[in-house]
Amino acid sequence: MTLKITSEIDIVKAKTSKIKEVDFENIAFGNIFTDHMLVCDFKDGAWEKPSIKPYEPFMIDPSAKVFHYGQAIFEGMKAYRDDNDQVWLFRPDQNLERFNKSAVRMAMPEITEDIFIDGLKAIVELDKDWVKKGLGNTLYIRPFMIAIGSGVIAQPSTQYRFMIILSPARAYYSGEVKVIIAEHYSRAANGGIGAAKAAGNYSSQFYPQKLAQEKGFQQIIWTDDATHTKLEEAGTMNVFFRFNDTICTAPASERILDGVTRKSLIAIAKRDGIKVEERSVLVSELVEGAKNGSLKEIFGAGTAAVVSPIVGFQYQEHYYELPKLENSIALELKDKLTKIQYNLAEDTFGWMVKI
Repeated sequence: MTLKITSEIDIVKAKTSKIKEVDFENIAFGNIFTDHMLVCDFKDGAWEKPSIKPYEPFMIDPSAKVFHYGQAIFEGMKAYRDDNDQVWLFRPDQNLERFNKSAVRMAMPEITEDIFIDGLKAIVELDKDWVKKGLGNTLYIRPFMIAIGSGVIAQPSTQYRFMIILSPARAYYSGEVKVIIAEHYSRAANGGIGAAKAAGNYSSQFYPQKLAQEKGFQQIIWTDDATHTKLEEAGTMNVFFRFNDTICTAPASERILDGVTRKSLIAIAKRDGIKVEERSVLVSELVEGAKNGSLKEIFGAGTAAVVSPIVGFQYQEHYYELPKLENSIALELKDKLTKIQYNLAEDTFGWMVKI
């Protein structure tokens, strides 16, 4: 599939590029940004004409509602360069769909398909030299929307800003990942905004994650807010559990983000005959599986990390080490997904979109 521009976008190119200043072999995730950004404002009930301009800070009123009432949503996606120097996006329609679901939940205006999709194509095409060839090299794409209307009255804004910024990326996590199972803190609650990719969902995780890191763990496996008996997500990722030769993951719900990587891994597993169960997994089931040997793997799944294997977990002060496997389903699925993304394997699903 190839994207075509259908809407007009004003483009002002940067006078000089920062790309020669970047050491692409040693970049921390999300710290370096490309030469351009896309900006499109919503005013008087309609989206204005989008523009691409040099990446730079911008002025905003101190009373902007994003600061006071947290109206902010975002997406995470990537561009990939294959061995033929062609650049691809992975399932951008799914990011658009989820972005608008988040917008509706946060009482923000939905973005139009032409602004989102055409904007992606235009800015990635403009900064495509930042998409480096080779497995592991990607261009991380961050579309987001914030409330820019002024005033501190507690009601939705009437003005918003949609933006897309780009960041060259390599591996998100390095080293072994150990997790602790949440027994008190919660990521999301029934009736809340857990299924929206809202900024506040992530800031509320920082304090319990800090406590976990002080104990020597990289992440938290979140449990349900009511009973803390159901396993839901791992840090900022969806989480999978392998019992014998079956992989299990919690179904998407109003507490759990409908991850694009998550459903892509499920689709690949089902295509290739790997048994998948979308169901609630209990903490007690995990502990019992670790004790009797039926628990083989735990892994997180998300855009940034793709697949992040977990080597062990702690629950109620007891640490459970997972076996080291030669036939890891997590790594098998990661390999199959990344080969599709880098155009190294046939895309039987029609997921990849050529720039």
